[in-house]
Amino acid sequence: MKSANWPVIAFVAGLLGGCGSSKEDDIRQWMVEERNQTRPKVAPIPAPKQFKPEAYTNGTATEPFSNQKLTQALKRDSAQVAANGALVEPELARRKEPMEAFPLDAMTLVGSIVKAGQPVALVLAEGLLYQVKLGSYLGQHYGRVTKISESEVTLREIVQDAAGEWIERIATLQLQERAK
Repeated sequence: MKSANWPVIAFVAGLLGGCGSSKEDDIRQWMVEERNQTRPKVAPIPAPKQFKPEAYTNGTATEPFSNQKLTQALKRDSAQVAANGALVEPELARRKEPMEAFPLDAMTLVGSIVKAGQPVALVLAEGLLYQVKLGSYLGQHYGRVTKISESEVTLREIVQDAAGEWIERIATLQLQERAK
């Protein structure tokens, strides 16, 4: 008797399954209608511009890819490098001073005095006090002291810019008050 019930159960399940699909059919029919009614609005692509080749009319000038043009550029670059290197070359040939071992931001100006009629700055670096005169070197960028006042030391540094060229810049070391 139990085996006779299986076909009846399968038949009833099929009928119930058929009743549930009417909502899906409505949604599918609506989607098809919307898809058919919707038309995309795409602007047409403009036609490409016509290429017009130009003739090379500057035949009397040096050709851009000639050996003569390359030689001129190399001479110009080597002259610039020589002039550029002349700025730092004297600095490389001299003996380094003790204050050039410290970066400028690791130094502190703690005061100034006048010694034998000349201003002298008192600079603290790594716990040691140094006397700095005009013309002395400070920092790791070939910084030479050009001015000493009561509140700051001005120096001229030689550094490389982003293009690798040596340039001069002005740096200052200002008097720092200690926190109590």
